[in-house]
Amino acid sequence: MNTRYPFTAVVGMDDLRLALLLNAVSPSVGGVLVRGEKGTAKSTAVRALAELLPTVPVVAGCRFSCDPAAPDPGCPDGPHAEGAYEARPARMVELPVGASEDRLVGSLDIERALAEGVKAFEPGLLADAHRGILYVDEVNLLSDHLVDHLLDAAAMGSSYVEREGVSVRHAARFLLVGTMNPEEGELRPQLLDRFGLTVEVAASREPEQRVEVVRRRLAFEDDPAAFAARWAGEERALRERIVAARELLPKVALGDAVLLQIAATCAAFEVDGMRADIVMARTATALAAWAGRTEVTSEDVRQAALLALPHRRRRNPFDAPGLDEDKLDETLEQFKGEDEPDDDPEPDGPGDGGPGGGGPDDGGGIPPQSEGPDSPAPESAEAPESAPAPQSGGGAGERAAVKAGEPFRTKMLSVPGLGEGAAGRRSRARTEHGRTTGATRPRGALTKLHLAATVQAAAPHQQARGRSGRGLVVRRDDLRQATREGREGNLVLFVVDASGSMAARQRMGAVKGAVLSLLLDAYQRRDKVGLVTFRGRTADLALPPTSSVDAAAARLEQLPTGGRTPLSAGLLKAHDVLRVERLRDPSRRPLLVVVTDGRATGGGADPVALAARAARLHAADGTAAVVVDCETGPVRLGLAGNLARELGGTAVTLDELRADSIAGLVRDVQGQNNHSATRRAA
Repeated sequence: MNTRYPFTAVVGMDDLRLALLLNAVSPSVGGVLVRGEKGTAKSTAVRALAELLPTVPVVAGCRFSCDPAAPDPGCPDGPHAEGAYEARPARMVELPVGASEDRLVGSLDIERALAEGVKAFEPGLLADAHRGILYVDEVNLLSDHLVDHLLDAAAMGSSYVEREGVSVRHAARFLLVGTMNPEEGELRPQLLDRFGLTVEVAASREPEQRVEVVRRRLAFEDDPAAFAARWAGEERALRERIVAARELLPKVALGDAVLLQIAATCAAFEVDGMRADIVMARTATALAAWAGRTEVTSEDVRQAALLALPHRRRRNPFDAPGLDEDKLDETLEQFKGEDEPDDDPEPDGPGDGGPGGGGPDDGGGIPPQSEGPDSPAPESAEAPESAPAPQSGGGAGERAAVKAGEPFRTKMLSVPGLGEGAAGRRSRARTEHGRTTGATRPRGALTKLHLAATVQAAAPHQQARGRSGRGLVVRRDDLRQATREGREGNLVLFVVDASGSMAARQRMGAVKGAVLSLLLDAYQRRDKVGLVTFRGRTADLALPPTSSVDAAAARLEQLPTGGRTPLSAGLLKAHDVLRVERLRDPSRRPLLVVVTDGRATGGGADPVALAARAARLHAADGTAAVVVDCETGPVRLGLAGNLARELGGTAVTLDELRADSIAGLVRDVQGQNNHSATRRAA
């Protein structure tokens, strides 16, 4: 058996430890989303929590961990006989990024269901996690439909499996913990809202604390058993404190004055819906029980707001999560009850040196509300105001970065044809979810039954199979998988002209606003994005393809302009990037978006011819392309349109890019690709 790193031995990360412990005390809080950079012990802390949870009594032989005191009347393994039960440790079930829907929710034996009318059900990970922990590492990389399934189960406390009218339901109540690195992409706001609490973690900037982290980790790796034994006392005390807080929780009173503070806080920060109010109330109650009190105080409400509200205020991927603590304090003070006593910073009970008081780091105590040892150093908290360093190839005439204009809703740009990439919302594709378009023989396990095609395949063989009753005799060879058409996410590679011809401040601001709008559209359609810029003599890969559109927006904001226009270099760099990405992810189709006025003034003796030759490389690969024409003024040369024709794509002006624009017709990449195919055939 592998020895896990002790929870009480984790250095720092007070908010993370508190959020996990509050969910251990009251699973109805709704789970924790842990956001942070790589290498910050997110997974270590989560896995260590499982060792602190009390043992779970379960009905003997039940695959769904039914509580013998209150067995689930709808349990697929029921009804259960009284008296037969066993105790086992609480489970921690990990959901891998590549898991299938059947692995998560379970699967039905469709063949037996059709032929015998038997609900033969194989439980999934949601059943395994019942009354334990479901841990999802890199939750932002999961397919949307899997995230929807697990969050629905977490909210309702049960899981449903539906297959062509045959359904199974089982209980699925668990502590949901997800971790993610924001650099690899964000969760949609509606999914963020389904996590009760969120915590931001970062590596400490204090040398002494970093030394202690390294020292403990090396000691654990040298002798895990001995290291765990040294922390056994603190672990036992913290486990006892969780049990005591669980027993105290039903006795905690949530007064009307505190409820008013919670409602006023959620209203002041303009959070959507009512889930935030409910989560704050449950979190504040758990905080009081954790501190050994039977009444909720304003300080509990404050701490609950810091854990429950930051991720609910994020409106789009370019908003930084966070909470204005001065505004929070003002709101709490304004709605503080007249007869409420001042909060005691050192409450009596388990939080005051009682069980779980923490050991060397005070790991069981309530973390400080202000800056702690894990907070970033002041000088690293904000980006410097000075302009970024010049890119390679920059020359005379370089100008500082220009602020982007306001983003707007863009027209739909899509890749022609039918793909098979990751589920998204941009281009047509064969997917697991969507409208049914046909049927085929299943390659592996049957997941989506096409009932009519299955019956049609089985019908001619009924007499030969000796059918005598009303039931249909179905064999494995008769089963047909439904083929479905939905939408996929694409790789949107931006190639942005940052040369001197684009450097007029008002013009570049509009260009950046347009790219920012396209990035927002890519976020909503679940695309990967990349950013190539060209200016001076060369082109640079400013951002390799990633799911983090806010990282692309940050690079765009810092982009300076000036110098010549090496258009061919930008197109060749984009060609190299797409070539590599086709090897890494061949099913994800690319969409090339070139943002330029079409001028080419650098890169060789005949820069225009070189740019045309580079464009034809993309056309030969069949890459869907759009040129955003940034040319302005009364006299236009039409160079961007020429470039679009060489790419085999389409050109749109900045005005035509707007979804609400009446200046132009709705454009689609498909039409231009058909035109280019005809031209090549001729």
